[in-house]
Amino acid sequence: MGRFDRYLLQQLLMLFGFFSLVLILVFWVNSAVSLLDKLLGDGQSARAFFYLTLLSLPSVMSKVLAIAGFAATVFVTNRLSSESELVVVQASGYSPYRLSRAVFVFALIVTMMIGVLSHVLVPMSVRETALRRAELAQDMTAQFLTEGSFVHPGDGVTFYVREITPAGELLDIYLSRKDDNGDRQSFNATRALLVREDSGPMLLMFNGMAQDYDSADRRLAVTRFESFAYALGSFLDTGVAPSPTVTATDSLTLLLASPAQRAALGTTPEVIRAVLHDRNGGPLLALAAAMIGFAALLAGGFSRFGLWRQILFAIVLLIVVKMLDTSATRAFRRDNTLWIAVYLPTLAGLGMAYALLWRAAHPRLRPMKPAPATQRVDAP
Repeated sequence: MGRFDRYLLQQLLMLFGFFSLVLILVFWVNSAVSLLDKLLGDGQSARAFFYLTLLSLPSVMSKVLAIAGFAATVFVTNRLSSESELVVVQASGYSPYRLSRAVFVFALIVTMMIGVLSHVLVPMSVRETALRRAELAQDMTAQFLTEGSFVHPGDGVTFYVREITPAGELLDIYLSRKDDNGDRQSFNATRALLVREDSGPMLLMFNGMAQDYDSADRRLAVTRFESFAYALGSFLDTGVAPSPTVTATDSLTLLLASPAQRAALGTTPEVIRAVLHDRNGGPLLALAAAMIGFAALLAGGFSRFGLWRQILFAIVLLIVVKMLDTSATRAFRRDNTLWIAVYLPTLAGLGMAYALLWRAAHPRLRPMKPAPATQRVDAP
């Protein structure tokens, strides 16, 4: 690799890191907002929130790195063209194919990064997220017992406790549950205990009142009690350990899975091959995206007014490739025998890039603008 190739690759990697950081933060914050509202509403700690959001990073990165690679390629190529660096290098004898060598190496690096994410890190994060959610569901103290605030451990369920003593006794509790028919059941008690039973968690309430509202008859029934036991398992998730799934298993394990392991995953060799092909499609699109961004700008030649038209053209080509990928993915998921469809968008994108590089290598084939007509003036 020549000096200019190393220089171009260095610029691409630097800008790729910048765009990746920006895009990952944007997508990560967007996905974390809904998770934050749910976890804090259930009484979970900030530590659990940060742990789960960190586990979502591999999935976010696998979605945005291809876009970051495209953006870095377009930005670097546009800057080198505006500063006439590409013109100088081409004048020294570098052909468009030779110039694309560093970009192709950069695209391969991005492709391998997304491949590691898709085949290894994303399945691991899915598995760890499922395990962590099961652990949080088992932690009733974090999910159900939060002093001085209303929590919602289930749909239509509201719980409040004023104080929790060091002995684990709940003082001044309120529990309300509303079903799909609009009927509501509410409990107030001065003291309560949360205990585990074989059938699930139980709430033992003392010196309280129960209210049952029938929405159909619009009648309210009030009952006072000295002690009352209420089963919470009907709406409080007790956190059953998640069973292994294909999406939570890395590709190497799937590829080497024995018949017993496939039976435990509830899958077949055909489904495993389909999953592996599907995981290959995303990384390969990054290769096509970077090459399209470079070739589209290089085919435009040098312009003092910038390459904004070529940039828009590159974005349009990338959208076309993404639309082809969406259609191919749908066809493949309807029929797993059409595995070649996963790779067609990448081949189409590389074909577009090669056609643009060929056009850049043959500038004489571009239509020449007619010279402005000169008006002849006769001497007096």
